[in-house]
Amino acid sequence: MNVLLLGVVSFLNDISSEIIQPILPLFIAQLGGGSMAVGLIGGVSDGLPSILKVLSGCWSDRLGRRKPLVVAGYAISAMGKLFLPFASAWQHVFLLKTLERSGKGVRSAPRDAMISESTDQGHRGRGFGLHRAMDSAGAVVGSMLAYLLWQGGFGYPSILMLAGILSVAALLPFYWVKESSRAPDCCTSSIRLNLSSLSPELKRFLFIACLFALGNFSYMFFILRAQDHFSGSMAVAAPLLLYLLFNLVYALLAMPVGIWSDRVGRKRVLFLGYSLFALTAVGFAAVSSLWGLIALFAMYGLVYALVDGSERAYVSDLCPAGLRGSSLGIYYGAVGVASIISSLVAGAIWSLWGAEASFLYGAAAAALAAVGLLVMMSGGDEKAI
Repeated sequence: MNVLLLGVVSFLNDISSEIIQPILPLFIAQLGGGSMAVGLIGGVSDGLPSILKVLSGCWSDRLGRRKPLVVAGYAISAMGKLFLPFASAWQHVFLLKTLERSGKGVRSAPRDAMISESTDQGHRGRGFGLHRAMDSAGAVVGSMLAYLLWQGGFGYPSILMLAGILSVAALLPFYWVKESSRAPDCCTSSIRLNLSSLSPELKRFLFIACLFALGNFSYMFFILRAQDHFSGSMAVAAPLLLYLLFNLVYALLAMPVGIWSDRVGRKRVLFLGYSLFALTAVGFAAVSSLWGLIALFAMYGLVYALVDGSERAYVSDLCPAGLRGSSLGIYYGAVGVASIISSLVAGAIWSLWGAEASFLYGAAAAALAAVGLLVMMSGGDEKAI
């Protein structure tokens, strides 16, 4: 029941978030922000809050309680969204988006630990897949609402205000969510101890996941790349529809991919996802037609279905139960630092050498991650995990 209820929370919250997501890079551009501003906001707002996931995961293990941190995280995000409509400069967006994503930093590791503890290992991929499917279904509804509101004549501030109100409504299902963990036998764990206690395989995978994150820069660059191919009213409408397609593919495939990862192993699924992202990034570097953009946004959705839940499920598989929140937090923190670097580098490359060079950079990093995972797969029995 917890997995379903947390999925409902994510569904409602993602309706709110995904009303904002596709219009945010366009809003930033309207406020005078260029590719470097997009890289800064995308990298720091996604990466820096990930450091909080290290702390929140550790705190939830030490307290033996997950729910208070999860609720607090969603509440912080709602606060950031409620003030976003009043931004009058891209720097305001930077501060408020960082606050909003800081809530994600507080909630994600303990929430994923709750999901993990509410399922057995043989069905953990299914549990994460269900959560991601509901999360992504909210993303589909949210991005569709963003398009309909824009077509209905609503301006950016009005759309953003509606999103803020919906984020508050997402807190209501927590009334029925039950605590999932017990206080640990020993509450002397520390981040340093958790790092030293990680298995060698988990340490290797964290390195590979960070390498992939170095190429997996902010989605906002994909929106801006699509906008380059349109003019007039279609410069807003077409990217919104393409982003809707991305979320639709992600939502439809997240749960089947999670179930598939339970059967064939996480590493095989992740290898496919990393490799496909490299091909997708090369495609975005070369795309010149509407049909090409449609195919590439669909592939981008498939990549997220393959990678997002599978990475977290694999980390959960490889860590001790008593340190699951801390291990997920370390994973999020490490990937978050890489994400900051990724979007800042992509923004700088875009400014200096153009969009094509940014996507080729992303493709190279993802290809290296796929090779690293292939080496890791050759060192053991994939079906054992």
